[in-house]
Amino acid sequence: MPTPSAQPKAPNPFLVALEARAPWEWGASLAAWPMLKMIGAWPRPTEANPQHVIVYPGLAAGDTSTRPLRAFLEDLGYVVHGWYQGMNRGPGRGVLTRLREQLVAVHRDSLQPVSLIGWSLGGVYARELSKLEPKCVRNVITLGTPFAESPRATNASRVYSMLSGERLPDELMLRQLAVAPPVPFTSVYSKTDGVVAWQASIQKASNDNAFIENVQVFASHLGIGCNAAAWYAIADRLAQPKDKWAAFAPPMAARFLFG
Repeated sequence: MPTPSAQPKAPNPFLVALEARAPWEWGASLAAWPMLKMIGAWPRPTEANPQHVIVYPGLAAGDTSTRPLRAFLEDLGYVVHGWYQGMNRGPGRGVLTRLREQLVAVHRDSLQPVSLIGWSLGGVYARELSKLEPKCVRNVITLGTPFAESPRATNASRVYSMLSGERLPDELMLRQLAVAPPVPFTSVYSKTDGVVAWQASIQKASNDNAFIENVQVFASHLGIGCNAAAWYAIADRLAQPKDKWAAFAPPMAARFLFG
């Protein structure tokens, strides 16, 4: 498990420029999806009852941004929910209260714990909801989510303050955000992320949760939610039998897609 360095800086201008590759990541994944489906390469659900999944978008994004990922998961056989709150402007204005109500309702109606997937800031919501309602959550997967370091380790801090109207988290809140979820947790991150310093997406080991892992892919921040390697990792993690968690191990033929 990689060890983050102290107080990483926001990604440099070169990595920011590489964010321009995001449309190609989206296009490549959408092109590969049916071909890999045809040969049975995508991990699929192993349980009879369809698993429910909620997907949370990143800052300044909405359900449109997660539509390809949600369609992919629905095609695999999952019952997938958006967050249904328009543009993600931050956790204020009752956002977390409504997300908690949604999670409890999906858990109640489906009669099973729910898997949570969050892209960037959406991953912060997923992590915190699992701490508030651990019995309602099966596992948490985050994509390029900053939770482990200074808020200055991201190039989106000014956008966050502008959209949310809130100050960046203080030291106490940062320590709380860094606490590992109480359920199986996977952080998917990229060292070529041009928005979030990769060190900020590394979950340290926890004495309270042995089911923690950090999975490196080669992706942009804006494209990680529609990146073929990230999709594979997500599908693999969701397909694990309940209460039989095992660390992620990519197939031999695809190991070059992971760090």
